[in-house]
Amino acid sequence: MKARIHPPTPANLRRLAAVLRRGGLVAIPTETVYGLAAHALDERACRAIFRAKGRPAHDPLIVHVLNLAHAEQLAEFNPAARKLARRFWPGPLTLVLPKKTCVPAIVTSGGGTVALRAPAHPLARRLLKLAGIPLAAPSANLFGYISPTSAAHVADGLGRRIKHVLDGGACAVGVESTVLDVTHPEKPRILRPGAITAATLEKFLGVAVRPVRRRNSGQAMPAPGMLERHYSPRTLLRIRHPGGRLPPDVAGIFLRQPAGAAGPNVYWLSDHGTLEEIARNLYRVLRRADQSRHREIWIEALPADAGGITAAINDRLKRAAARR
Repeated sequence: MKARIHPPTPANLRRLAAVLRRGGLVAIPTETVYGLAAHALDERACRAIFRAKGRPAHDPLIVHVLNLAHAEQLAEFNPAARKLARRFWPGPLTLVLPKKTCVPAIVTSGGGTVALRAPAHPLARRLLKLAGIPLAAPSANLFGYISPTSAAHVADGLGRRIKHVLDGGACAVGVESTVLDVTHPEKPRILRPGAITAATLEKFLGVAVRPVRRRNSGQAMPAPGMLERHYSPRTLLRIRHPGGRLPPDVAGIFLRQPAGAAGPNVYWLSDHGTLEEIARNLYRVLRRADQSRHREIWIEALPADAGGITAAINDRLKRAAARR
C-alpha cells in the first residue's frame, strides 16, 4: 500500500499525533528537510525508523522537541547550551549534549550524548504539541539518498515503507540543521554545517567554533550527517563547472541560470544566484537531474569565500559526490 499524503487539516493533525503516540511512523515537514518521525522514547518505534530507511545502527537520530523546557527533560544542559537554545530555537540548530537515562540507546547509537533541536516549521510544532512527546526524526528518505524537501519526495522514496506523510509544502531552508557539540562549552564543535554558520555561533558565544572531520561509514557517530558519503544521487556526481560544451549524456547543474545555455540536460539552482535560493533548491534539482537518466551529473560548487550558508551547501555536495 502506498503512503497516504495528508493535507494539514486540524483533524489530520490530531489523527497523526495519535499515530505517533501509539508508536507509528509519520513523515513530517520541518524548515530544513522532511523528517521520518517516531516517539523518541519508544525503542520499538525508533527501530522502525531504522528499518524503513535502511539506516545503519551506528548513525544516531536527532530528537525534536517543542522548547527548551522539554529538551531539558532529555539532556544535561550547561549555561552555554541554554543560551544557544534561547537564541536560536525554534530554528535549524541542533545541540549535542549528555543524554539522560530516559533516552533509549538506539536513538544515540549507544553513545552518551543526544542531538536535540526545536523545529521552526509551524506544522511540526503543532504536531509536537498535540502528540505531547519528543520525536526522533532523521530525514524521510532511504538511507544515503538525497534528502526530501517536499511530501512528493518522501512518497517517491518511502511510499511503500511507511503509511503517513504530512504535507507541509516545500521546505524553506532546504538543507539539514547545523549540528553543534556543546558537551564542552569552552570548545564547541560543528559536527555538521547548516544555515546557522560558524561565524554566527562564534560571535554569539565569544569563543572559537571548530569543525569536526567527516567519519568513515563503519565508525560510530556522535551525531547524524557525518558520514563521508551521504545525500547522494544514484547517478555519478562530479563537482566541476558544467560550462562550455556540455556532453549530451551529462546533466549540468549551474548555480544560477546560465546565459545562452538550454536543453533537457541543463539545470540551475537559482534564478538570481542568492545563497538562500541555492540551498532551498539544491536537493530538488539534484533529484530532477538524477531522474533524467544521464550518464553523469556535473555540478558547480560555491566559492569557499562566498559566506553565509556556503559551507553547508559545499559540505552536502562533497558528501554527495564522494565515491562509493
